[in-house]
Amino acid sequence: MTELVENPAPNCDSATDTRFRPHTSHWGAFSARWQGGELEVLPHPGDPDPNRIIENFPGALRHRARVAQPMVRRGWLENGPGPDDRRGRDEFVPMSWEAASDLLGAELVRVRDRYGAGAVFGGSYGWSSAGRFHHAQSQVHRFLNVAMGGYVKSVNTYSSGASSVLLPHIMGDYEQITKRNVSWEQIVAHTDIVVAFGGMALKNSMVAGGSISQHVERGAMARAAERGCRFVNVSPLRADLPEEARSEWISNIPGTDTALMLALVHTLVVEGLHDRGFLDRYTVGWPVFERYLLGETDGQPKDAAWAAAITGVAADSIVALGRRLHGCRALITVSHSLQRAEHGEQPVWMGAVLAAALGQIGLPGGGYAYALGAIAYYGRRFNAVPMPTLPQGRNAVAEFIPVARIADMLLNPGSAYRYNGTTRTYPDIRLVYWAGGNPFHHHQDLNRLRRAFAAVDTLVVHELGWTATARHADFVLPATMTLEREDIGGNANDPLLVPMQRIAPPYGQARDDYAIFSDLAERLGARDAFTEGRTVRQWLEHLYEPTRTALADSNLLAPSFDEFWASDGLILPQAPDDGGQLRRFRDDPDGARLPTPSGKIEIFSETIASFGETDCPGHPTWLAPVQAPAPSTPLILVSNQPTTRLHSQLDFGGHSAEAKHRGREVARMNPADAAARGIADGDIIRLFNARGACLAGVRVTDDIRRGVIQLPTGAWYDPADPSEEAPLCVHGNPNVLTRDVGTSALAQGCTGQLTTAEVERFDGNLPPIQAYDPPVVSKSGAAVKRGS
Repeated sequence: MTELVENPAPNCDSATDTRFRPHTSHWGAFSARWQGGELEVLPHPGDPDPNRIIENFPGALRHRARVAQPMVRRGWLENGPGPDDRRGRDEFVPMSWEAASDLLGAELVRVRDRYGAGAVFGGSYGWSSAGRFHHAQSQVHRFLNVAMGGYVKSVNTYSSGASSVLLPHIMGDYEQITKRNVSWEQIVAHTDIVVAFGGMALKNSMVAGGSISQHVERGAMARAAERGCRFVNVSPLRADLPEEARSEWISNIPGTDTALMLALVHTLVVEGLHDRGFLDRYTVGWPVFERYLLGETDGQPKDAAWAAAITGVAADSIVALGRRLHGCRALITVSHSLQRAEHGEQPVWMGAVLAAALGQIGLPGGGYAYALGAIAYYGRRFNAVPMPTLPQGRNAVAEFIPVARIADMLLNPGSAYRYNGTTRTYPDIRLVYWAGGNPFHHHQDLNRLRRAFAAVDTLVVHELGWTATARHADFVLPATMTLEREDIGGNANDPLLVPMQRIAPPYGQARDDYAIFSDLAERLGARDAFTEGRTVRQWLEHLYEPTRTALADSNLLAPSFDEFWASDGLILPQAPDDGGQLRRFRDDPDGARLPTPSGKIEIFSETIASFGETDCPGHPTWLAPVQAPAPSTPLILVSNQPTTRLHSQLDFGGHSAEAKHRGREVARMNPADAAARGIADGDIIRLFNARGACLAGVRVTDDIRRGVIQLPTGAWYDPADPSEEAPLCVHGNPNVLTRDVGTSALAQGCTGQLTTAEVERFDGNLPPIQAYDPPVVSKSGAAVKRGS
């Protein structure tokens, strides 16, 4: 059934209207009001566990870090388009919208007509808005397709770059495995034990790619634990499962999960506890893998004693856990974080093999739930009607890159690389267009990324704040924040569709991406094709209509757009929690074959083996990391996701700022490691390796494994002296330390989760935080010189 959530006082546009209005975000639905220059935000009343990240909005809405008007980099104005190492170090010249749009329109025409659409990279990787229309990636891709004829795109994500390539080879559709598989409802009702490799930290599942109205994970774990379900957190960080799970903590050395899983399966096999019937009926390749497992192919049995030396987990504990998994409803989960490292494909594959050996795949609350807990829309039901979706048009450019290989592409045009069994060539990019994302948050080796951005002709950024990406751009166009525009919010796994009503007027001269692109499209002769003659409100009505029609066709309540817009939201019907593709496969392996080459779960993949990649062989394998602790870098740095913001979004907001120490991001380290370096809780520390260095506050705690230091991502990159080639980041961005290499030649995923570093107490004068200060603005511009 559907239900219209009543709004007792419908929205109006009066400046004196002080009612709370509905809105939503990646971290939760809420209502807000703008009154007397102050923003008040209230979480959605139906949310059992609201996310405090919404508390970043009040301080961020009118923060000095906002971009107030169009800016063009002085060096670009003086010299025209072309490579320039002054990016990130230059002054900016303020311009009117008309002047900036004229300049940028002419540059887009130059690149399109001289080099073709294949010389444009439509980056814009990032989360941007939860709205279905003002989704920055959709807007920029639609613009580039319609007005430029296409663009070079990126594929996959920084979160799941390895798994999204691997899983289709061995289990089938990625979306089916992550979104239509084991649900939190099933865990509460059926699961006896959950072994969470990499944990299931609530900070991750508190956010979603679209809207989220109910955060259910904490409550589900609490109810399952109360029933008697046991949770095991396999991670160097105790906080990777919440207290409500009452979990057992197995603290392993980061990056060794594959070895631990191999030893668990070895225990099952040698003790006759594996499900041979399931392996024979539902998988292919077990005999090949078993020979490796038992050491017949390399002389090394993958037993508990072998794994203990690699993982730091006692052999007796490994054997005991393996025995506990037998004979009960067991669920294996593997976090996104484990595949964001060297050979990240291996733990994902090995987790599936462990679940297969237990014979649990496809059972309610059992088997393999890759990435459960990684994001809020995993482990939930699907909506039974379509969601509003902005069409992006047709991209006439076939070329693409794996998303984390952007610096490789910009620095090495024409070079060959391997990806998913093919040899590809990096394109020659002249113009990069970014809207709604911040690569200086999610990319690795930021000093290398600075050099990469210096190599292009022109870098264009739509941004609401002066991120490091904006500071490196040639054109910085001020975009509205979600609170300053109308939209429709929702996602396919959350039942609440939200009328995102405008809360406050735009900051300065900020404009919606749609308005910016409409004017640029006019300069390229494509305004009518881009806008289709619709205003924003008309687009919202147009996008809402398929949802309304589907409701009406199902004889359900189908409010008109005006009725929807006057409400606090529409509760949509949801599909049954049926276990999806894997449940159907278990019930009928012949009639519901998996979309893999064999139609079964592939423990050994002939396809992957045929690629001949030494760093990703044909079955899951323990591959020792190339980058391991050494005397100069003895600690393993875990650079995971933050708790007080989504990635780097609204880092200048109040909730994010409250968690910093002396204005800096906070690292965590074990007391023994701290004592050995003369470091005390609350000190400022310097983390460093050959790639860079940063400052951070430090929390000394027993909740982290010895030999490990953890520093979350998302602090805005803040170089002490941007003129240096490898400046100290004074704010605590760990990506000055991480390596920019792919997981393997198979997937070329991001490896930013783990690196090695050394740490020392910082006793010098503490540099100021300048990340949120607008850059130097030149009082006068120069005539642009047209580049060739």
